[in-house]
Amino acid sequence: MASEFGTRSQKHGTQPSTGMPGGTGTPKKKKKIFVKILIGLVALGFIGLLSGVGLFWFYAKDAPELDESRLSDTVSSKLYDINNEVFEDLGSEKREIIQPNDVPQLLKDAVVSVEDKRFYKHNGVDPIRIVGSLFSNLKTGGLQGGSTLTQQLIKLSFFSTKASDQTLKRKAQEAWMAVELERENSKSEILTYYINKVYMANGVYGMETAAQTYFGKPLSELNLSQTALLAGMPQAPNDYDPYTNPELAKERRDIVLLTMEQNDKITEEEYKQAVATPVEDGLQPLNQSTADRKVIDNYVTEVIAEVEEKTGKNVYTDGLDIYTNLDMNAQKYLFDIINTDQYVEYPDADLQVASTVIDVKTGQVKAQIGRRNIPDDAQLTENLAVNTGRDVGSTMKPMVDYGPAIEYLDYSTGKMMVDQPTTYKGTSTSVFNSDLQYFGSMTMRKAIVYSRNTTAVQTFDAVGGDKAAEFLKGLDIEFNPIEQANAISSNTSDLGGGKYGVSSLKLAAAYAAFGNGGTYNKPYYVSRVVYQDDSVDEFSTESTRAMKDSTAYMMTDMLKDVITEGVNNAAIDGLIQAGKTGTSNYSDEDLVRMGMVGQSNIAPDSSFVGYSTHYAISVWTGYENRDTPIHSEYWGTASDIYREMMLYLSQSVSNDDWEMPDSVVRIGSELYVKGAQTQTSIYTSEVQTSTTTSESSSESSSSSSSSSTAEEPTPTVEPEPTPSSEEEPTPSSEEEPTPSSEEEPTPDPTPTPDPTPTP
Repeated sequence: MASEFGTRSQKHGTQPSTGMPGGTGTPKKKKKIFVKILIGLVALGFIGLLSGVGLFWFYAKDAPELDESRLSDTVSSKLYDINNEVFEDLGSEKREIIQPNDVPQLLKDAVVSVEDKRFYKHNGVDPIRIVGSLFSNLKTGGLQGGSTLTQQLIKLSFFSTKASDQTLKRKAQEAWMAVELERENSKSEILTYYINKVYMANGVYGMETAAQTYFGKPLSELNLSQTALLAGMPQAPNDYDPYTNPELAKERRDIVLLTMEQNDKITEEEYKQAVATPVEDGLQPLNQSTADRKVIDNYVTEVIAEVEEKTGKNVYTDGLDIYTNLDMNAQKYLFDIINTDQYVEYPDADLQVASTVIDVKTGQVKAQIGRRNIPDDAQLTENLAVNTGRDVGSTMKPMVDYGPAIEYLDYSTGKMMVDQPTTYKGTSTSVFNSDLQYFGSMTMRKAIVYSRNTTAVQTFDAVGGDKAAEFLKGLDIEFNPIEQANAISSNTSDLGGGKYGVSSLKLAAAYAAFGNGGTYNKPYYVSRVVYQDDSVDEFSTESTRAMKDSTAYMMTDMLKDVITEGVNNAAIDGLIQAGKTGTSNYSDEDLVRMGMVGQSNIAPDSSFVGYSTHYAISVWTGYENRDTPIHSEYWGTASDIYREMMLYLSQSVSNDDWEMPDSVVRIGSELYVKGAQTQTSIYTSEVQTSTTTSESSSESSSSSSSSSTAEEPTPTVEPEPTPSSEEEPTPSSEEEPTPSSEEEPTPDPTPTPDPTPTP
């Protein structure tokens, strides 16, 4: 038997048990080991359970008191102006309450089906739902929530909806309070609280309010498709807004309908009919704006965006006190200038205007209008003041050409330039001035005052695209990539969602840096946010040195002359200010498409930006349809708006001039970077030279057959004192893409005491 056993053992590759060391042990010993392991695992699980329970109680004990008044109260956010007066209470008055007995069964079925199908079976927390969500997230990598309707109601009423605030502690408190609520209230009451509480987009709270606002009738009269639409909105109300996102709204509505069919709340036939119904079925035009809301609409849009960007909070659900930089009196005045005929003459009601007022020293946005003549039913309309898609024209020149030339090449204001036939580098495309004339030699100061495009492009070449882009970046303006045509235009093919190009907001902030000694302050709308727990976040501008104080002062000194010598309709008697015009034009291809070949007195955009030591104001004008032109008699509308607003603002502040820094030297009427001027130039008297009228006419006739007249004299120029010591701008070797062919309308260059006011 032994040999037989051994043979069998060998056959099966096993050894007989001997009970001695080195053997595999008896089954009894194996069982003991297994039992020990099992006991250990159970013990560890028990310890883990106790630890989890202990941690839960540790967190839950600090949960807020269950105050039922907060279940019914809205958590709207209040917006305050600089005088701490509320100018907007988001959602506070747009609410209709429905009672538990009045909630339609169809709505109950829709909400429960899509949000919490086990609502009537759990006690506030659903372990099955939690486990299901856990496995789903592990499988898909998603973030499906495990919260019940009761927990969602607690979150909306007592906690922040910010994703980063959804901590383990918060979840424990949320669960504890949900169980407490279920003990004290019926399912019907809890569901009704939820239906009345949720945010439904467009400043609307509660589904009854949404039914009245969107469909013009109560919940009880809505059909299946309409009911499902409302039931699906609370998870992402702005995304599922049928007015702004009808496709997403339909997808969400159809999901609700599918869950209802799967839960046997509707038949397959009802499901098919409802899915086939257009999501816009029965929608009424929104009519929520008031006169005051129209005044602040664009500003409110930016406040909401800034709060969400900086805090992650939802202004519609987190009950915030938001203190803004809005000067309500200035806002109303700017609104009246732009929306009435009391101050400025407009060509028609369709001309659009975008304007921004910024505090030069702080970067605070004091007022902003992003659209003219907005409809009465508009709310959170597109803010054209932050739109970078239009062209601000020659307002680019100080930022791209002349500012960088002073900063990097130490150009003086008397730097000699030559207004002469010029082409974009690497192309045969000519750079034209708006008057199709060339005036020969002139100082940089005069080139800016008369807004010569040729000298601007030449200066851009001398600076180089890389340095121009570096200077712009200090002003929070970027192009991708910067092109030579940006010497006189902000046109760009890549807007980058507003990252690239120039808006009214960016333009005002950039020029404010010239007026602030070269320090750039990032513009901002919100100064302070107070949360429901009384914690506070304070905000201020991000300040950076954008340029030398010499560059800022010298540029400002030249831009003063733009107003006093070039654009008289922006001038205000006695006020010390600086500014620049900017008018774009149509390409030849545009004119062919528009059927306006040969017309030179039209433009798609006209802008003005100016500043004092206190305020910077930018104004853009144009039509939403770029092919609708502004005729030349209204090119000055932008500077008219600027003048009226600056006149108003300046009445309450001192009229201060800029103080010349030690880094700047004045010789005669021109300014030099200290240490950059030659010894000769320090003692050389200012020389005035002028070219003859016949020379101007000759130059002009070579570029235009009839655009100039022999009687029009050229401007008197004030050249730099030793012009021979400075080389003409050397064009850069950078390859130039096709330009936008922007032309800047310039003032009559005749140096008379009262030049003709043109933009």
